[in-house]
Amino acid sequence: MSEGTGLPAAGDELAALRAHAEGLERRLAEVQAESGAKLVQMALRAEALRAGMVDLDGLKLIDPASLLPGGDGEFDGAAEVIGKLRRDKPWLFGAANSSSTAVPPTAAVTRRKLATEMSLEEWRTARAELLRRR
Repeated sequence: MSEGTGLPAAGDELAALRAHAEGLERRLAEVQAESGAKLVQMALRAEALRAGMVDLDGLKLIDPASLLPGGDGEFDGAAEVIGKLRRDKPWLFGAANSSSTAVPPTAAVTRRKLATEMSLEEWRTARAELLRRR
């Protein structure tokens, strides 16, 4: 503080502002690093789901040092990383299926029977069903 004025000296004030600015810059760098890491993880998750990864815990097997976001803050190498993981550890990937091993039947369009193809009794039953639904 300056003598007699009760105000802090200009040098002290400047030093405090510089320290505060440096603290803010450090915090900004931390936040940018965290958001870059989250961006990489989200890109890997999306690509792993597209590739058919069964258990996303397999992403923990990827070396985080090899994952660096691009200069513009985007991460474009997710497809290559997941492709390499798929070649190295194929058991992490597979078709998600139920416990049934049978192949589901193909979807066939159900064809309605025309009135001209029905017997008189079938036509009366179908007509009564249609009138009941009205």
